[in-house]
Amino acid sequence: MSRVESRETPPEEEPEARGPADHQGPGPGGADSPASPVAVAAPPGDRTIPPVTVPAPPVATTAPAPPPAGRSRWGRMSAARRREALAGLAFVAPMLVLFLVFRIGPTLGAVFLSLTDYRLNGDWTFIGAGNYARLLDDRLFWEAFGVTALYTVLYVPMTVVLALGTAVLLHRTLWLRGFFRGLFFLPYVTSIVLAAVIWKWIYEVEDGLLNSVLGGLGLGPVDFLGSESLVLPSIAAASAWKGFGYSMLILLAGLQSVPREVTEAAVIDGANGWQRFRWVTLPLLRPVLFFVLVIEAIGAFQVFDAMYVMTAGGPVRASYSLVYFLYDSGFKFFDFGYACAVGLVLFLVVLVFSLIQRRLVGREVD
Repeated sequence: MSRVESRETPPEEEPEARGPADHQGPGPGGADSPASPVAVAAPPGDRTIPPVTVPAPPVATTAPAPPPAGRSRWGRMSAARRREALAGLAFVAPMLVLFLVFRIGPTLGAVFLSLTDYRLNGDWTFIGAGNYARLLDDRLFWEAFGVTALYTVLYVPMTVVLALGTAVLLHRTLWLRGFFRGLFFLPYVTSIVLAAVIWKWIYEVEDGLLNSVLGGLGLGPVDFLGSESLVLPSIAAASAWKGFGYSMLILLAGLQSVPREVTEAAVIDGANGWQRFRWVTLPLLRPVLFFVLVIEAIGAFQVFDAMYVMTAGGPVRASYSLVYFLYDSGFKFFDFGYACAVGLVLFLVVLVFSLIQRRLVGREVD
């Protein structure tokens, strides 16, 4: 450390102080050293004043200490955070147990049964992939698969278009919106069996409501449920009436979440109603549409009740779905291993179909 000394000077001369500025170049006492002390010059006189140094602020050169090794995240949590986590787990635990018991458990059991030849008396034999090989050669299985795929192609667009159109109308309606929303949602909470019975009467050839209207117009009776070409569209229309209310509410919520600033900007740019809907609303509704399409497709692949009540799979198996085939295999012929194999194939088909929809519809909007 450099030291500044005071020396006696004549009165006519100014005292000359030497400090850090007199040093040239770097060094322990030079001006370039970050830890160099600041020296205060001594006043003129005979006294020698010791130098006063101001230490430089410390510079942190080390990173914060890491958490103790061997301790998990749970061990590093405070007591309050642990209590909150345990309370949340306690609230979730009942539903988690129900999910494991009634979802995961039966699924694993179905996987095991699909690899066996299980009979009603409890006897079973492990046959591996024998049930799946049998499915590939089963003509009835492929017929039921074709009926299910055709029904899905008819039902899903019909339901989504009906739900989207109704949601748009309700979104633009300010008068009695809640009343109409409840009215359109009412069929969804109606029993599927009751709805199928009502629509079966509507489609009756002799005294059905629809044929009565057609007879008044001079068009003659039409056998909607007895024609191989009309039975699936007729059931799809009845099912769309029954189930569009749920999708309508989801799409209505999506429409209400569209930012108004975006729509107003499109109006300022001169876009008409259709252009705003096509280029502004629909792209912003893409995640909601993907959810609705997946939900409705899953329901379409699992159709059974409407066909069982309205047509019993007829005419000539024109409405014989894949779930109907599963029902007959398991509860009519008691071939449980084969029925479980059909159920797992149906699960894989729905999964692949959902992934395709995710690829086509569910992509993020840039």
